Amino acid sequence: MVYLVEKKKAQFNVLPKIINGGIAGIIGVTCVYPLDMVKTRLQNQPIGPNGERMYTSIADCFRKTIASEGFFGMYRGSFVNILLITPEKAIKLTANDYFRYKLASDDGVLPLPLAGLAGGLAGLFQIVVTTPMELLKIQMQDAGRVASLARAEGREVQKVTALGLTKKLLRERGIFGLYKGITATGIRDITFSVVYFPLMATINDSGPRKSDGSGEAVFYWSLMSGLLAGMTAAFLVTPLDVIKTRLQAGDKEYAGVGDCIRTTLKNEGITAFFKGGLCRVMVVAPLFGIAQMFYFLGVGEKILGIQQRKSV
Repeated sequence: MVYLVEKKKAQFNVLPKIINGGIAGIIGVTCVYPLDMVKTRLQNQPIGPNGERMYTSIADCFRKTIASEGFFGMYRGSFVNILLITPEKAIKLTANDYFRYKLASDDGVLPLPLAGLAGGLAGLFQIVVTTPMELLKIQMQDAGRVASLARAEGREVQKVTALGLTKKLLRERGIFGLYKGITATGIRDITFSVVYFPLMATINDSGPRKSDGSGEAVFYWSLMSGLLAGMTAAFLVTPLDVIKTRLQAGDKEYAGVGDCIRTTLKNEGITAFFKGGLCRVMVVAPLFGIAQMFYFLGVGEKILGIQQRKSV
């Protein structure tokens, strides 16, 4: 398969793409953060000796979290995520467009393998920001579950803050402490991007276009493209996300990706790798649908007074 698009532009404007990616990330993550919180807790909850679980379903996790921590407990750790999602989504979306631009022929032809390569490179570049963001976010999200267990056992609960957690990691492990789980994060994000971006582009290119001559898809089709591609890619990489979450959560110490896989298989079986899978799909699909829609709206181009034209 090849992507046939209009002739490649003479220049690739990075700044408006970065603005679009940052805005898209902030709006997207604000909308889906509570679901992401539930996903993390479902994936990381331990199973008792008799098979007992703290949360029995997505709805049960929502109910218990709100009862224990209040509505704003659903946004625990969101400040770090929203703060870092701006550069993360800016890098991911802009890098994909940039590499698609560079890898396409002068006539705008981009074969499927090169489209996958562009997506994979975007995933590789983003882990510089994604790894510390995910590490802090996951430990903040899971802190409520740990605190609830401590209260139930009559133990003292210490308040966990993003700043305190960052200082602790830096003090104990240095700057590399913020990059715990980088291998698993890289494997997940590169695989996701290789699947997501070519699929999203294929769906997006097949839909109705705007009437302004820009060649861009209408906003609702960009939303659907992100939703469908995000749903597919999210489900396929769920096992990789479970491994990454467990490595970064800090409840157990694993020697690495291989040890995490072996230990999880031994103690919980193959189904453990799909814990929180439905919830992950429910998080990622709307996140990328909303993000792609706002990215393609071209707010950055409007702010900078640049005429928006179809990307490769």
